[in-house]
Amino acid sequence: MVNGAPKAGRADAQRNRQRLIAAARQEFTTSGENVTLEAIARAAGVGIGTLYRHFPTREVLVEAVYRTERTRLCDAAAELLADHPPHVALRRWMDRFGDYIAIKHEMAETLRAMIASGTVTAAAARQELGAAVRTILEAGAAAGTLRDDVLAEDVVASLLGVFLVCREPGQRDQAQRMLDLLMRGLRTE
Repeated sequence: MVNGAPKAGRADAQRNRQRLIAAARQEFTTSGENVTLEAIARAAGVGIGTLYRHFPTREVLVEAVYRTERTRLCDAAAELLADHPPHVALRRWMDRFGDYIAIKHEMAETLRAMIASGTVTAAAARQELGAAVRTILEAGAAAGTLRDDVLAEDVVASLLGVFLVCREPGQRDQAQRMLDLLMRGLRTE
């Protein structure tokens, strides 16, 4: 065995895991929660055995997709701030939040069971999402473009409300108008 072989195997396994998560995200988004694990494995370009090695149950896969998406959304706050003024970063983050909610909606039944079992907690999600929004709000307050008296948790709750009311694809325009309205309330101008 060559010294680098085990690392290559681990790197390959990590790539397979990431491909499975990406494929599951895509399949849940386009086909809904009833998509088969076989279809996800096929979309990832791996066999069903590889899927089960990484994700022994559907719930474990859903949890991985959910946590990956939540991390991606939270990380987007700093990324958007690096490229845009805070008020623009916040509005773009809101759109990404809508995409996150849409993915969660497609996994809702499994997520509800996971919340009931304690595998996933709403408190942890609210804390992470609130921290991401707080980062943008603080940058906006420092720049003078966003109000400094707004709680990040209130913004997250408002976003949840918008996307719970406007969850259907035909309501996307209404959701955008509501987000614009929310942004006007958050601006200092």
